[in-house]
Amino acid sequence: MLIMEYFRHNWSEFPKGKLESTESPDFTISLNNRNKLGIELTRLSPVNRLITIGLPNDQTRINDEIVLLASEIYSRNSPLKLFVKFLFSAKIIIAEERKIPVAVLCANLVGNAVQYNNPFSFFNRIIAGEHLPEGIERILVVNHPVLQMPVWERANNLGVSTDVVDDIRQAINKKDDKLSIYHKKQLNLYWLLIISDRLWGMKQFNLPQQIDRHEFRSRFQRVLLFDLMKPEIYQIV
Repeated sequence: MLIMEYFRHNWSEFPKGKLESTESPDFTISLNNRNKLGIELTRLSPVNRLITIGLPNDQTRINDEIVLLASEIYSRNSPLKLFVKFLFSAKIIIAEERKIPVAVLCANLVGNAVQYNNPFSFFNRIIAGEHLPEGIERILVVNHPVLQMPVWERANNLGVSTDVVDDIRQAINKKDDKLSIYHKKQLNLYWLLIISDRLWGMKQFNLPQQIDRHEFRSRFQRVLLFDLMKPEIYQIV
């Protein structure tokens, strides 16, 4: 529900109606015209994942420890249960000796970002810019009353893709194969929402241009791609 609320708050075209958490598909919306829309969520997995060894893996360990330390530091001063994602730079390495000061600064930035918000309501914040320590590009902070435990994690923790377009196509095909199961709910419309921590890969590319250049097909009436860390939404189908 947290991701769906985050999506709804960032997409002006989100249909009006009663949103409910269900199974197969993950969510249904009762629309004003008495139709029902089903929305299935899937994460964009880097099927074409880059396998790294040596120093990058050590950097991954340091990054994960920074996230854990920041979470522990923040929890000492606030009972708020947050969903927080850290987007680390792919170019700037954070040295071992910087781990603790970077974690302290990040914990303080998260605290400053949420201090004036109602803890009993949904809200989201993106921390970016010059205030972030070198080596961190963005921090996503989301609060939702349904969250019982804090979730702090590194973005792109499944790996970095070498072919994002093919990953998108495979994500669509995988869910298309299960559409007959969703049809048992006898809803009027079926949408697919693909979520990604951050749409980047080994090659720099303009994602809207890539979408325009490639043809994506699906049995879902609409396929949307949600970049959590921007946040930006792209219509694929």
